[in-house]
Amino acid sequence: MTATEQSVALRSIAQAIADALPATVEEAVVTGSVSRGVADDVSDIEMLLVTRVELELDDCFSLAAGCGLTGLGTWGTQGLPTKRVSGYRDGVPIELIWWSGGHAERAVDAIFDGELSATADALAHGIPLRTSGLLAQWQERLRHYPDELAEAWIEDAALKWGGFAAAGFLTLLRPGERAALLEWMVDDAARLVRIVFALNRVWQPTLKRLAERAAPLARKPDDLAARIEEALTEPNPRRALLVMTELQLDTLALAPDGPNVDRARQWLGDVRATLQAATTRA
Repeated sequence: MTATEQSVALRSIAQAIADALPATVEEAVVTGSVSRGVADDVSDIEMLLVTRVELELDDCFSLAAGCGLTGLGTWGTQGLPTKRVSGYRDGVPIELIWWSGGHAERAVDAIFDGELSATADALAHGIPLRTSGLLAQWQERLRHYPDELAEAWIEDAALKWGGFAAAGFLTLLRPGERAALLEWMVDDAARLVRIVFALNRVWQPTLKRLAERAAPLARKPDDLAARIEEALTEPNPRRALLVMTELQLDTLALAPDGPNVDRARQWLGDVRATLQAATTRA
C-alpha cells in the first residue's frame, strides 16, 4: 500500500526529531498511523525512544525541547519505567514514549507471557528512524504468534459472557441506563476484536481504523466493524444489544472449543432468546 502524503510529511518530521537526539537514544521508532502509512490531517506522530539507561522525566523533557518540541506536557501515571512527553513541532502534535533498553526487553517478553497491550502491534509495524538493531530483533520475535497464546487470549476474552441469568441482561434496558449499556458493549467490542485477531494470529490493534485493520483477515464474522458501529449507535437499547449479541455468537462460532468459549456460546444463545422474547412482548 502506498503511504498517504500526510504519512510521508509526518515521517519527515519524525526523522528530524530522531536526527536531533543524542547518541544515548539507541532506538527511535515511529509507530501508529504514520508507520502504517495511513496518516491523515488529524493524525499525530507517535514515537518510541529507547535509551541505554532509564532517564528521569526531566531529562526526557530536556531532550524533547532540544529536538525542537514546544508546548511540552506529559500524561498518564508518573514514576514508572515508561516516561511520556507530548508537544508540538511544526504545528504537529507529537507523543514520545521513552523506555530504557532493559524495560523494552521486558515489555517484549511480557507480550509472550500474555500481557494485553498495544505494544506488539506498535512494534510489529514500527519503522526505525535510528536503530542499533533492537527493533529488527523484536520484529523477528513477533513474526511468531504462539498458538497457546492465541487460545489463552480467546478464552480470557470469552470469560465475561456467562455466570448469571440471561434475564439479568434486561437491567441494561432500563430508561436512563444508556451509559451502563454503552460501557458494557464497548467492552464487548474490545473482546470481540481480541478474539478475531487472535484467531488470525495477528497482534491486536486498538479499535481505531478497525474496518481497515480487519479487512485482510481471513477468519472473521461478516461486517465486523460495521456491526460494532451499528450496535454502539443504535438508539433502541434492545435492538443494540441484540445486534451485539448476534455478532458475539457469530464470532464464537469461529473460535476453538474451550471452557469459557463453550459456556459463552450457551449463555449468549440464552441472552439472544431473552432479548427476542422481550422484543415480542414490547
